[in-house]
This record gives sequence, C-alpha cells and structure tokens, in this order.
Amino acid sequence: MGIQSGSSSEYHRCVMEYYREVMDGVGKAVDAVGVLVIVAGAILATWHFIVKRHDEPGKAYRLYRQDLGRAILLGLEFLIAGDIIRTVVVAPTLENVLILGLIVVIRTFLSMALQLEVEGRWPWQRSEEPFPLTTGNRKNEG
Repeated sequence: MGIQSGSSSEYHRCVMEYYREVMDGVGKAVDAVGVLVIVAGAILATWHFIVKRHDEPGKAYRLYRQDLGRAILLGLEFLIAGDIIRTVVVAPTLENVLILGLIVVIRTFLSMALQLEVEGRWPWQRSEEPFPLTTGNRKNEG
C-alpha cells in the first residue's frame, strides 16, 4: 500500500506541475495578445490619422487619440487577465497575490483615466449618445 500511495502522490505532483506549466503558457499567450492588440491598434490608429488628417485637422487628431486610447484599454484588459492567470494558478503565494493586487489597481486606474480621456465620461456614467466625442465638439454643443 505504501508503494501505491507514494506513486499516486508522485503522479499527482507531476500532473500539478504540468498544469502549472500549461497555465503559465496560457498566461504568457494572453499577455502576448494584449501587446499585439496595443501594437496593432496603434498602427491602425496612426494609419487612420494619416489618411484623415487633411479632412479636419482638429477632428483627425481627436479621433487618433480616441482610437489609440481604445487600443490601449483593450490591450490592458488582456494584460491584466494574463497577470491574474499566472499569479493565481501558477504561483499563488501571498507576495504574488499582493503584487497582482497592486498591478491591477494601477492598471485599473490607467484604464479609467484613458476611458475618461477617450469617451469624456467615467466608466460608471451612462452616455447620452453612443460615442459622445466622435460626433462633434462638446464645447460647441448647446
């Protein structure tokens, strides 16, 4: 019986180690997607800016900032997800969880600040129109 329980425990340890390695790879893949989203979004936003900059210079710049901000926001969501996967699944120590908490707080603050910049409102505020800053300049509206 002692031999079976020892081999069962060894099997369990090997399975858990394999699971951690797979989840670490998943976390890194999610991080890579986040970086790819930010880079691709920056490239697309820049392309749109170059193409549209002659139409209305002020509007083109504002739309460029909005597009770039949206790409960063989406990329940050993926990066946070990757951090959570790696921290909680791979190495759930108190120190790692506290570091994760700090990272999430910082990235959440950045996300909220970017959303305020891009959409002109806080995430919890309802918008009166689908995309408040894309249809015109709010300062000139009634």
